[in-house]
Amino acid sequence: MSGEPMLTPRAGSPLIVDTDAGGDPDDAVALVLAAAEPTLALVTTVDELGGRRAKFVRHLLDLVGRPDVPVVAGADLGGTRMDCIDGLVPDSVAAQPVGVVDAVAAVCARTEGLVRWAGLGPVTNLAEVLTTRPDLAERLVVTQMGGALNYRDPERAEHNFRVDPAAAEVLLRAARQPRLVMSDTTFTPEIEIVEDSEQHRRLADPSAPEWARLVAAHMDRWFDRFHPGTIQHDALALSAALQLPYVGLRRERVVLDAIGRMTAAPGGHHVWISATADYRAFMAWLGKGLGTSSGSAPNPVS
Repeated sequence: MSGEPMLTPRAGSPLIVDTDAGGDPDDAVALVLAAAEPTLALVTTVDELGGRRAKFVRHLLDLVGRPDVPVVAGADLGGTRMDCIDGLVPDSVAAQPVGVVDAVAAVCARTEGLVRWAGLGPVTNLAEVLTTRPDLAERLVVTQMGGALNYRDPERAEHNFRVDPAAAEVLLRAARQPRLVMSDTTFTPEIEIVEDSEQHRRLADPSAPEWARLVAAHMDRWFDRFHPGTIQHDALALSAALQLPYVGLRRERVVLDAIGRMTAAPGGHHVWISATADYRAFMAWLGKGLGTSSGSAPNPVS
């Protein structure tokens, strides 16, 4: 792998998004942006809240005009703290089906080429796919939001790796040329949407589309319960999965310790890691996708 060039999926390659939407609303923002991609073929949820993450994703995708995209409820890791979607999903939204591996295999079966995987949460679902269907490792081009070489708290690993470090190890060992958009790159106020900012106000405007008001209500819960801003880690990772020119990658060898902390090591796993980012251009893309750029109002995704 050390001499293998970076995998480049062809234009139009199917996109799978794996998300823990329902906590930090950066997942919801990323899903709105992903929904604008005709190639979006599947959304899976991870670190489930008894299936409520999947119901929220289903509701959001329906509101942005993508009822055609299947949603599959994935691994429930027993966590309950990161929950900012209570009361936001109508009772009429049905529970979503389970069976991540079969759903991913079905997407791969419908195309002969590579399939793009955008991992926006813990790596549990992907690890299950790579473990039970190792043949799919050659088909999936994995971009994962996660990991850090210089995490802000040296006593802990980055969140997505910390929640399931064994799964993160499977990612490094079994995925083909994984691309890690690391917290080192994403954790910056340059890509933060803060409470009562213009972006937040435009999403919350009573005249905004229902999907925008849903995202704003989700943000309000986050701002009230956790932090007065939401950094767009996941949307930046999504942009890398879409091969947009905002994240620069470099090859590195890395290892994980037992709790998911990552370090560079000469004998480690070969990965591509984020090294640079054009935050200004990225936020212009994000603002256009949400309809929150200056002088514009949110529009339905179509």
